[in-house]
Amino acid sequence: MRLYLVNPDNPVVSLNKVHWNRLNKYRVWKPLGLLVVAGLTPPDWEVTLIDENLGHPDYGGLPKPDLVGVTAFTSQAPRAYEVAALYRAMGVPVVMGGIHATFRRDEALEHVDAVVTGEAESAWGQVLADARNHALRRVYEGGISDMDSIPPARHDLLRGRYYLGSVQTTRGCPLNCSFCSVTAFNGGTYRRRPVDDVIRELRLIREKVILFVDDNLIGTREDHLAYSKDLFRAMIQEGLTRPWICQATINFADDDELLELAARSGCQGVFIGFESPTVEGLMALGKKFNLLKGRDFRESVRRIQRHGICVVGSFIIGIDTDQRGIGETIARAAKNYGIDAANVLILTPLPGTKLYAEMEREGRIRSNDYPEDWKYYTLTYPVASYAHLTWAELVDEVDRFNGRFYSYAQILQRMLHLARKTHSPRTLSVVLVANLSYRSNHILERRVLGSRVRSTAQSHL
Repeated sequence: MRLYLVNPDNPVVSLNKVHWNRLNKYRVWKPLGLLVVAGLTPPDWEVTLIDENLGHPDYGGLPKPDLVGVTAFTSQAPRAYEVAALYRAMGVPVVMGGIHATFRRDEALEHVDAVVTGEAESAWGQVLADARNHALRRVYEGGISDMDSIPPARHDLLRGRYYLGSVQTTRGCPLNCSFCSVTAFNGGTYRRRPVDDVIRELRLIREKVILFVDDNLIGTREDHLAYSKDLFRAMIQEGLTRPWICQATINFADDDELLELAARSGCQGVFIGFESPTVEGLMALGKKFNLLKGRDFRESVRRIQRHGICVVGSFIIGIDTDQRGIGETIARAAKNYGIDAANVLILTPLPGTKLYAEMEREGRIRSNDYPEDWKYYTLTYPVASYAHLTWAELVDEVDRFNGRFYSYAQILQRMLHLARKTHSPRTLSVVLVANLSYRSNHILERRVLGSRVRSTAQSHL
């Protein structure tokens, strides 16, 4: 039996296109979900992973498979449906999973033969058995998986094709921010894989730099932090101390033992969601966690950096409390916090989030020619009506942030400041690549974004 697993492309996204910008190879990562599904697949299935990040194959020239599995974030859905249509026209059944198919199940079922909702571990074996018997059901409820049941991903399927290796250690998030679908998809309980399982998988990864894809590697409670410390200790003991980066909440800065162990185990950078420089903005997003303990963000960032770990901050523009000038306000805040790099995203109502439900109820979603418009749900395009900013003003605020924070003078200033604090050429190169990559991708996206805003404005005249 032959199985194709497909990671679809998005034509309006610049980040995953290395041929557009060679620096992107340092920021794009493998489709780990499909590699895990491949790991769940018995050896009597011949598995091929088709990753459109790496280019579009000649589908008609490939051997005909017995089953196609496709995954998609919301922004990938239109292309996923195109690939599904191609194979269904050949008489090949197509099953779709992932976060978009979970929250837009009925839509997905118009384009594929079967949908797996939630996490795939408990359902995939049944999908394969039914496919073998030509008896696919329409819906398979994956639900929430037992963390002991997650197999090592099939990293060998894309060996040598990516700069970053990828691994996941936890799922779920208790914060439930209004703009984020993680809690709705993975649950509100922070679940952890056995440390030994993670260590075994790390041994299988050949890339020299690792990305922990966890939405929050360290969690929010003492027992969460204790797990992270145990993982870092095990990595140190086993000699698995390649450079790695992760996402975490700001409490990463609060525990010196955690920071010391993270640094010793190879941590070079952490991506932190600051979201908004204002209290009102954080409250509007439900990101109250950042407001706990009267935190001094500048000091928190410094504590992380003192351990040789770079900090990349993320912010959102388009919150109902945002006014004209928010782009420069964020640029000033990012500079004041002392972070090494930053990105600004546009508030996007993703299916499954409280934000989507609220904006849909209020009739504020403007990019609603589905499924075609889903490709703009990348967090870098305006897709809704924003309280105090038109689309043109929103784009201008993003431009103002990037023009100020990523001017060559500001990049040089950050690099000189970092050089005084560290003697690590690798750390300096990581920060420089991040800065130049954010700058150049904004220039690429701005061309498509400007055209999109202009054409949409004209259609509403």
